[in-house]
Amino acid sequence: MPPETKLIAFDTSAAHCAAALLLGERVVTRVDDMAKGQAEHLLPMVEEMLAAEGLVWRDLDGIGVGTGPGNFTGIRISVSAARGLALGLGKPAAGVSLLEAQAFGLDGIVVSCLDARRDMVYVQVFGGGEGTPPALCALNQDEMPLLPARAEPRVVGPLAERIGALTGWQPVKSTGPDIAAIARIAARRLHSVTTRPTPLYIRTADAAPARDAAPVILP
Repeated sequence: MPPETKLIAFDTSAAHCAAALLLGERVVTRVDDMAKGQAEHLLPMVEEMLAAEGLVWRDLDGIGVGTGPGNFTGIRISVSAARGLALGLGKPAAGVSLLEAQAFGLDGIVVSCLDARRDMVYVQVFGGGEGTPPALCALNQDEMPLLPARAEPRVVGPLAERIGALTGWQPVKSTGPDIAAIARIAARRLHSVTTRPTPLYIRTADAAPARDAAPVILP
């Protein structure tokens, strides 16, 4: 990526509204914890971050967005916002999964995991030629990805300690805030993206539909 890339990235896939402003090698992050109201909160929060750096939307080179997995409506809020901004500004937008963001900057074979609740876990393997697509697994040893004994994998994410105890994999911490990793990965992809960001839905919704209509994903 160019050394002075300016990019905003955001994520609302969990009970938060998170954003990162990438300014070359510097990243400014903000995470506001909130269980609801992200749709109304997101853009004003990002505009505050831009204004604090003396920037406006058109100063940006592109948009990054967390695509999940996570809360269905939350993912749609941020992905819809990213696609709308990219269209309106004429700038590229790149999607980044949270599983990839957690593994960012870690060497070797890394198993990235996220809590899917009800004793289920989202899992994806990165690195060393052992990569796998994201999957939904039961939280037990038999359901974990099968890796060679020589692999010496590390596991990262909220359930790393628990999965490490099941498998013998080494639990590790991510290299920084997930939203900062989303921004850095998105910046690397800006000039090669050919499709718009899309939500990463690994499981079907099992909750009753919300009363309010969900944001529309632009084609």
